[in-house]
Amino acid sequence: MRMNIIKLTVFAGIFASCASCSVQSNTVKSTPTKNTAKPNGNTSKTKETVTAPKPVTAIPPAEENFRTTLPEVKREFRAAWIASVANINWPSRNNLTVDQQKAEAISMLDMLKDNNFNAAIFQIRPSADALYTSNIEPWSYFLTGQTGTAPYPNYDPLQFWIEEAHKRGLELHVWLNPYRAHHSNGGVVNSLSMASKLSDIVIKLKNGMYWFDPANPKTQGHVSNVVKDIVKRYDIDAVHFDDYFYPYATYNRGADFPDNASWNEYLRNGGTLSRPDWRRDNVNRFVERIYKEIHAEKNYVKFGISPFGIWKPGYPAGIVGSSQYDELYADAKLWLNKGWVDYFSPQLYWPIDSKGQSFEALLNWWKSENTMNRHLWPGLNTVEIKVSDRPTEIKNQIDISRQILKNDAGEIHWSIAGLTKNPNMLPVLKNGPYKDKALVPKTPWIKSVPLQTPTIFVADNGNAVKTSWSIKNIGQVFQWILFTQYNGAWETEILTLDTLSRDIPKNKDGRKLNAVAIKAVDRLGNESDYTARKVK
Repeated sequence: MRMNIIKLTVFAGIFASCASCSVQSNTVKSTPTKNTAKPNGNTSKTKETVTAPKPVTAIPPAEENFRTTLPEVKREFRAAWIASVANINWPSRNNLTVDQQKAEAISMLDMLKDNNFNAAIFQIRPSADALYTSNIEPWSYFLTGQTGTAPYPNYDPLQFWIEEAHKRGLELHVWLNPYRAHHSNGGVVNSLSMASKLSDIVIKLKNGMYWFDPANPKTQGHVSNVVKDIVKRYDIDAVHFDDYFYPYATYNRGADFPDNASWNEYLRNGGTLSRPDWRRDNVNRFVERIYKEIHAEKNYVKFGISPFGIWKPGYPAGIVGSSQYDELYADAKLWLNKGWVDYFSPQLYWPIDSKGQSFEALLNWWKSENTMNRHLWPGLNTVEIKVSDRPTEIKNQIDISRQILKNDAGEIHWSIAGLTKNPNMLPVLKNGPYKDKALVPKTPWIKSVPLQTPTIFVADNGNAVKTSWSIKNIGQVFQWILFTQYNGAWETEILTLDTLSRDIPKNKDGRKLNAVAIKAVDRLGNESDYTARKVK
């Protein structure tokens, strides 16, 4: 669960004082623009607790609420993948102590927060295993060094990551690999492994990996139960699948996927599709099912998929390379066309000037297929793209994405290591496209309960104005937007949920504070109406 429900009772003449509240902000000077935000929210069931406010001296009632025009806040999805498989990113080894695991997680989340990211894509199920407490699948080898062995002292890594991410104003997306049953780097297959427990629906490939048969209804039911269990029990922001559906041909050394048993059963039952179409149909129905089941459990939890960057060679003209449609039996274009995702992140891992895999051409093509106007946030190869100046290349790819995607821009970096291993990467991003904090773009196709309007209080506090706020439906709030006006120009700050007051300087750089305003933001990026107060 997210931090417990904030219960805040405000009486006349009592104003919040929360000097210890954490603040994450990035001040942006803005000229007034028309405020078009609608008062929408969501139905989060979360609960929060904070210390009751202390009384302070109120500014006279004459400083009343007023209506004004507030600037729009920048929106862009900025995320990084954090891979647990083969200990690529976290934990860095499978024999770390719990304290070492937590320290690594906090370091990564702090780095994302400090560099103005707003989401983490955390791999919690690399191969039919769990980096969280589960009664369905065993503890991951990559966490403890042995499949089925719990961390000691026992804790729930996913719960820890959720709480720490939300404290920093970051969304936490859980990344699952749906069909891989055992990774070749995952130690021995023991009796607790799902490759053993579900051996009737698992196939061993020639590279040593084990794969669930995507055509088997038992496979689909099992993975569905895993996803629903996670969505029900954890306060996550999204479920995320990557590009592994039917396995890449190299995993079976070029041989066809050995699914004769399920194929023959399909034919015996009167099936008429070709074998490739039948395989694609298995995955298509599964993707649609997962999308619907996630939203049936919690409508505000998003579903994202990051497929291989090329649908088929020749789409668009001039594109060459592998075909996920024909090799992975992943008709990713169909999923986007049908709107079976809330966000779609094709892995565009090639340079801008790649002749056969043009970054710009591929992104434009995927945009042309986005008929349901879902979020389209490309995956960038930040860690190993083959160019001489990787930071400049990634910056330029972000610039191109913004030009193409306009007000719904965003990207996911593969992987978090690419942000830290190159000493110039983070400075180039922080001083360039990520200079200011940004809210995640709104998700308007998911219906939500409108947020109520916050109440704001101001009180004199010497050289500052003590400003505090509250809202009745606090359980729906994910973040706050604080607006301050100096000499007629508005500035904005994005604050974490637990920030409920600020001491705002009356004078800044020779400019005088005129007014303050506050908005709430829900889990889907919807903004409440605002409350503003003049300050004299």
